[in-house]
Amino acid sequence: MQDYLKIANSGMAWILCSVTIIITVLQAVLYMRMAKKTAAEAKLDPSVAKTSFRIGLISAIGPAMGVFIVMVGLMAAIGGPMAWLRLSIIGAAPTELTAATYGAQASGVELGGPGYGLTAMAVSWFAMALNGAGWLVFTGLFTPSLEKLRDKMSGGDTKWLIVLSGACSLGIFGYLNNNEIIKGGGSAVASICGALSMVFLVRCVVPKCPRLMEYSLGIAMIAGMACAVFFDTMAGK
Repeated sequence: MQDYLKIANSGMAWILCSVTIIITVLQAVLYMRMAKKTAAEAKLDPSVAKTSFRIGLISAIGPAMGVFIVMVGLMAAIGGPMAWLRLSIIGAAPTELTAATYGAQASGVELGGPGYGLTAMAVSWFAMALNGAGWLVFTGLFTPSLEKLRDKMSGGDTKWLIVLSGACSLGIFGYLNNNEIIKGGGSAVASICGALSMVFLVRCVVPKCPRLMEYSLGIAMIAGMACAVFFDTMAGK
């Protein structure tokens, strides 16, 4: 093991990173507890809240698998504790990998390549932290104003607000998928096959078996990933 990885994987690094992980888990538990309490106050049918939680849990499996794969790669370069920490609180694996790579390049070396030592690893860690800090500062300063901005844009019309929210979601996810399709290869195959699988499930399978609706997104994502793996394997990548 290289010298810098001995420090990156030291017991103290695991202890320090685990503090943030514990806080993150605690926040998630408190958030679920508050959601359950709010659902009761709003007199929401408990079965609806339970179904929504199950759908969210299942839908998270696909993205979590992608994050896990990137985390394994990052562990070899920046150590297990920091990879575990960053991908547990941020979750945007490509962003974290890019920040770590930029940190290494700023030191004049490639991430995990020859010459990547303790100083370069520290710069990678700093770049990843700085990247996340920008989002934290923005949400802390401007989140209270976003609700006022949304009300101003909708003019108090709830129907228009629903259309606006739906259009924004379509635009965001369309943009993200467009970037993957442009890459070509397995990325494009995953996006297209996942979308076609979702359409097939909703139009052909769910009407015959309505209980599959809550699992449809997770099944479509797994189908997309399986097609991408098959394509890359056949292409020899």
